[in-house]
Amino acid sequence: MLRNLFRKWRESRNASLQLDTILAAADPEAPLADCNGWLIELGYWIRRDGGLGAAGDGQESGADRSHPEHVRLRYLLQVLERHPDWAERFALTVRSIVRENDPTGLFCDTGVALHPGFVSEMVSRLQDRFLPPPPNLSDMAGLFALVFVGDEDAEWVEAIDDELMARFARVLHAGSADSERGGMAQYRQALGQALGQTLVTSIAVLVSQVRATGLSQAIRSRLQGRVEDTPFFRLDEAVQALREEGLQRDDDSFGQRLNYFRGLLDGCHAAARHVYEDLEENGVSIEVVFQIERMKVQLHRIELLLAAWVEPGRPGMHAHLVAELIRSTQARRSLSHLAATSFAQLARKVVERSAETGEHYITRDRKEYAELVRAAAGGGLITVATVYLKFMIYGLHLDKFSEGLLASLNYAGSFLTIHFAHFTLATKQPAMTGPALAHRLDGAGRPEGREAFVDDTVAMIRSNAAAIVGNLAVVFPVALAIQWLAHKLLGANLITPAKAIATIESFSILGPTPLYAAFTGVLLWLSSLVAGWADNWFALHRVHDVMAYNRRLQYVLGARGATRLADFWKRNLSGIVANVSLGFLLGLGPEILSFFGPHMEVRHVTLSTGSVGTAIGVLGVDALRMPSLWLAVAGIALMGVLNVAVSFALAFNMALRSRNLRRVDRAELSRAVRRRILKQPLSLVMPPRVAGPETAAGGREA
Repeated sequence: MLRNLFRKWRESRNASLQLDTILAAADPEAPLADCNGWLIELGYWIRRDGGLGAAGDGQESGADRSHPEHVRLRYLLQVLERHPDWAERFALTVRSIVRENDPTGLFCDTGVALHPGFVSEMVSRLQDRFLPPPPNLSDMAGLFALVFVGDEDAEWVEAIDDELMARFARVLHAGSADSERGGMAQYRQALGQALGQTLVTSIAVLVSQVRATGLSQAIRSRLQGRVEDTPFFRLDEAVQALREEGLQRDDDSFGQRLNYFRGLLDGCHAAARHVYEDLEENGVSIEVVFQIERMKVQLHRIELLLAAWVEPGRPGMHAHLVAELIRSTQARRSLSHLAATSFAQLARKVVERSAETGEHYITRDRKEYAELVRAAAGGGLITVATVYLKFMIYGLHLDKFSEGLLASLNYAGSFLTIHFAHFTLATKQPAMTGPALAHRLDGAGRPEGREAFVDDTVAMIRSNAAAIVGNLAVVFPVALAIQWLAHKLLGANLITPAKAIATIESFSILGPTPLYAAFTGVLLWLSSLVAGWADNWFALHRVHDVMAYNRRLQYVLGARGATRLADFWKRNLSGIVANVSLGFLLGLGPEILSFFGPHMEVRHVTLSTGSVGTAIGVLGVDALRMPSLWLAVAGIALMGVLNVAVSFALAFNMALRSRNLRRVDRAELSRAVRRRILKQPLSLVMPPRVAGPETAAGGREA
């Protein structure tokens, strides 16, 4: 019983009634819900899988073969033309549906965000995924969304030719008051007038919505000049002038008013671009981006309706209008589309910040290379203290949350020390160098751009490798030496032999180390996103100016002191947030995730190397004869690769998506990088003495 019900439920997704059953059920006197349901069922029949065999009219065109829906439409018209009684009831029912449902909602609301805020719109779309609009409301927009549910509906509707459209119009004329008098021309004229009135009313409604958005404080404050001079302020007056009674479309006055109105629409688009430029410079607000994207959809809809109103006889105009409404409806069903349009600007801002920071991690000459190695060595030295503090914290055997919190404070303090000492931690670089490298793809279609991309790729590989070597070359021997000295001078081990063995075994390449290392790479990338968000928040809310002009800060520190404090946070906020967030992600992140889901641990190559050095110091030379040690060495090598590769891949991919970079020949770029490495293998280890002029210009000054 249950299996049969489940099978029917699955089949109902695309199942439909037979055509004769649908046509026989047409009833113009039926309640609204039944009429709307009848039209929905007809839509499913048109999209129904399977051909009609010999039932068609034998006049299939190339478009029909590409769109089976056209074959079914022609067959429907053929049946109606041969059965006048069915045709009359069909036409009366369709006209009843059009008459009883509000058409303004179809043109104004279909595919347009219905809520003024991003969060409320996201909640609404989630709700619509499970609760489609009921068919008993006189809402043409809701009915439209229920009829056109197929992914290919927009394509086959737009491909309907004028001949098929004319046949459909003649069928809808059946049963009208003047059908016996041969009044097809009068019927078309009346239909055109009614459609034109609906279109111009819908344009006026959309104009009022665009005007309200454009004059809101969030948009108005980002535009220059007086409010009266903005195109949004004059939109309402312009559309009312177009709707003036007695105005003929062939009059010069109508043409002038139409051009003026279209000029205002262009001005609204330009104002939207200016708001985006302001967001790029002063910080991105998701709510403002959502408002602008919503307004752009409304402006596009106004232009679409305006063209249909002004040029109703243009071939394919009505099919194109319906197809565009279908596309926008399907876009509104998509949660990913909403997130992509609303977060794209913020993602670009975050990527720009990461790329700017990443340029400083790419070394292009020997001087920069030496500075990076020294900074990496300093980072490795501080990491030794982090390793021993970590052992001390976990040696207290506290509860998991307390251990995670103390570990987070340990990591965050260590990373902040590295930051303010101008040292570096190798695994933090890939999340920054990925976006910097992605920027080079802008010019990768040209030979010189491709050469610059290859130069930066090699420099990035060399820089990341140097940073890792610099970290590990210090953290391992220093951790080993501290334990050795503690044993020689104090006669005590900083960790127990059992803990040392367990530490080595936990890094085995045969265990979950690869999974944990990839997870750590994700955390490294996430910290760069948090830093980018914080930097954007600081700029968006003009926190620098708030601090610099704060009355109480100026009273305590003086005007220059308040400005210096604001400058300090402007320079260091993203770095502080990146390091603190990374510390808490590494310390508390695995504990929180393990509580809700699978058990996860952190495997950071620099910290793990220091832990192995400490363990060898405890176990002595005997550790070299342990197979588990060499499995741990292999695990740490893979750990370094995964830490770097995962964070770099995520950052690089986000940079590509956020910038909407055009497709490039990735195979050709890969071959160019391989050729450079084979031709100059030492370039992966040793940079040139002096960077080339193009590389230097595109690097440190970027």
